[in-house]
Amino acid sequence: MTQPTAKTVLVTGASRGIGLLTARTLAACGHHVFAGMRDISGRNREAAQALQKSAAGAGYSLRVVELDVTSEHDCTRVAAEIELERSLDVLVNNAGIMPVGVTEAFSLEKMRACFDVNMFGLATMSQAVLPAMRKRREGLLINISSSAGRLAIPYFGVYCASKWAMEAWSESLNYELAPFNIQSVLIEPSGHATDLVNTAPSPDRSGTLDSYGPHAAGREKMLGMFLDLFEQGHAGNDARNVADRIIELVEMTGERPLRTQVGDDMGVAAINEATAPIQSGLIEQLSDVYAVAPGHEDA
Repeated sequence: MTQPTAKTVLVTGASRGIGLLTARTLAACGHHVFAGMRDISGRNREAAQALQKSAAGAGYSLRVVELDVTSEHDCTRVAAEIELERSLDVLVNNAGIMPVGVTEAFSLEKMRACFDVNMFGLATMSQAVLPAMRKRREGLLINISSSAGRLAIPYFGVYCASKWAMEAWSESLNYELAPFNIQSVLIEPSGHATDLVNTAPSPDRSGTLDSYGPHAAGREKMLGMFLDLFEQGHAGNDARNVADRIIELVEMTGERPLRTQVGDDMGVAAINEATAPIQSGLIEQLSDVYAVAPGHEDA
């Protein structure tokens, strides 16, 4: 069996959960991995050291890099540092947070903080790596969305909004990057056993929250439901499933699927199947407008 060509991959949000599993698995498969995480000399110091030590002990090509996707300076610096060493083939936009609670009770500041990571952080990191990819006319963006990016869920309004936004941004980008042989694809996990549940930001407008009375307890009920589900050990909720799908996309040749749903379906596959022909029809109608003649992409 032919061994997949080793790729250089940057994974954001690699201190925990899906990002950590993805960085480890990619390195174990022989890829050159840059594992981005915040505050590697502070709160993530142990996670960074453990990942770096285990990779070195196994002889893997993996380096932990300081990266806060909400910092344009960090994104630009990391992209430039990687390009000095080797060409970046794949960006895995994984960093994210998951606010849960009464939607009205989140302040604008808290909502902006969510979008700063889930949407604007993804866009900033992508903008930092795309110029070099366009110049080489080759590259791949794998953007970690969620079932919440295709569904509206009570008490997940802020999170859903951020994921819906990144879905639209990622798909539009995919069409525009096609002439450069670059793909921007989405992975849509359902609920998986990661610490996103334990670190979910809560609403901060206490007066509004109080006015909801017993309904304000929706946050705790929803999070409790997920924790109970994870404790049951259902194989579909294992975060390694998501990491495995990421590896498949990295190593796949040719055109990759725009959307890859992982875990309990929740109806997302049906939504994707139903909307795909509508979207394709729209793109076909617009093809003369956005398409560029080969050889003139840099005009």
